[in-house]
Amino acid sequence: MLASLPLPHPLMFNKILIANRGEIALRVIRTCREMGIKTVAVYSTADKESLHVRFADEAVCIGPPPSRQSYLNIPTLIAAAEITNADAIHPGYGFLSENAEFSRICQENGIKFIGASPDMINRMGDKASAKATMIAAGVPVVPGSDGLLQSVEQGKKVAAKIKYPVILKATAGGGGRGMRIINAEDEFQHAWDSARTEAAAAFGNDGMYLEKYVEEPRHIEIQICGDQYGHVCHLSERDCSIQRRHQKLVEEAPSPFMTDDLRERMGAAAIAGAAAIGYEGVGTIEFLVDKNRDFYFMEMNTRIQVEHPVTEEIINYDLIKEQIKVAAGIPISGRNYLPTGHAMECRINAEDPRAGFRPAPGRITTLHIPGGHGVRVDTHVYAGYQIPPNYDSMIAKLITVAQTREECIVKMKRALSEFVVEGVKTTIPFHLALMDSEDFKAGNFTTKFLESFDFSVV
Repeated sequence: MLASLPLPHPLMFNKILIANRGEIALRVIRTCREMGIKTVAVYSTADKESLHVRFADEAVCIGPPPSRQSYLNIPTLIAAAEITNADAIHPGYGFLSENAEFSRICQENGIKFIGASPDMINRMGDKASAKATMIAAGVPVVPGSDGLLQSVEQGKKVAAKIKYPVILKATAGGGGRGMRIINAEDEFQHAWDSARTEAAAAFGNDGMYLEKYVEEPRHIEIQICGDQYGHVCHLSERDCSIQRRHQKLVEEAPSPFMTDDLRERMGAAAIAGAAAIGYEGVGTIEFLVDKNRDFYFMEMNTRIQVEHPVTEEIINYDLIKEQIKVAAGIPISGRNYLPTGHAMECRINAEDPRAGFRPAPGRITTLHIPGGHGVRVDTHVYAGYQIPPNYDSMIAKLITVAQTREECIVKMKRALSEFVVEGVKTTIPFHLALMDSEDFKAGNFTTKFLESFDFSVV
């Protein structure tokens, strides 16, 4: 028998529909239960046996496995909220979490979208618009084109001015698609043609802009939170530099590259950027930081992120709870948070790291999840679970927290060695090898680290 739930805040929602799947849907359900809020899970037929379906108060099937017919189907999601009398929708991350149209339709139907407003999403979702907003707010940006490029010739002129190497980016891009590094003028035409073709196919938008390519970069992001009353605070940083093709694999906080002065300057810049759009909710300002610790705005994510547990562990702060409270009109404390201890997250994906991280869906025959002091696992899988081929390959997030980075790495290695997943290939062997890397242990890495990583040791 379930324990009685706490009484919700008088401004709080009665029922939240989670427009997502997997571990993030389960993560939201758990916080809602602690807050005394009822939940509605939605699921495709491929996710019928997922744990988020089992643990929600209600569940609604929204269609077949393809995302466009289920988790991206806005009319079906709105209908599910209406028939279950949900007064709010939490979009999680991915899918529709940064879709301005979904946010707008929720508003029009009297359903609170637990995320950014349509205007905020539009201003930050388009890279050229976001850059212009940050420049106006005094946030450092990478030198580049003034808005979208109209031709190859214009791009070459900008590149000559800011000096090679440069990077061509799709304005509607993400995940590394529609991006090309150009080292010399004779490479420009081919890069332009291929990037535009890829962007048009992936996003339906072939708009391109150009930036100076930052060498030896770190990918460091600042977690921020803003309320409906104009208050914005930051909750320290995360280092996300261990990534493959712009897809993060390991995140940690604090960054081993950070100094007190740099954190103060980056935190102030992130707050200024969020305040410039009157940001409401939990979000992240992402920066590139070069070897001289000069930092440049890269993008803003107007949603909760996969790596949010890292921040939660170093400041003892439930970010999902704060997201829901802000959406309900409850003000934030307004103070900035500094890290205590060290936390690290390894994304456990059903992928074969020795075959270029090729996805490896299938049935999990045996599962043992590690535990112990300072070990957290966010997952939706179990022994017998069938990993569908239709969605992201992440099956778990392993988080460790300790007093120092060195202790955190030792704890992570121990936890990884206890993490048993049989039936499918996973990234666990890669993470174990990474924890043994002398450069990684020394904090000596950039976003290019894996380009020279020895995968024969995996």
